[in-house]
Amino acid sequence: MLNLSRITFDRNIMAGQACIRGMRIPVSLVVNLVANGKPVEEILEEYPDLEPEDIRESLLYAA
Repeated sequence: MLNLSRITFDRNIMAGQACIRGMRIPVSLVVNLVANGKPVEEILEEYPDLEPEDIRESLLYAA
């Protein structure tokens, strides 16, 4: 079983979607950015609250 400690679910945040560490950044957004070829460095620049491990766990969750 994967330990995805950075993926959270809260019905009061983004209607309960899988989000990163309780922030209003859905996992689906991160996965979509990576799937469309956005480099990790650019994602981190555009979303400064994210950390590289957040992106890794988002991809693990999606897999």
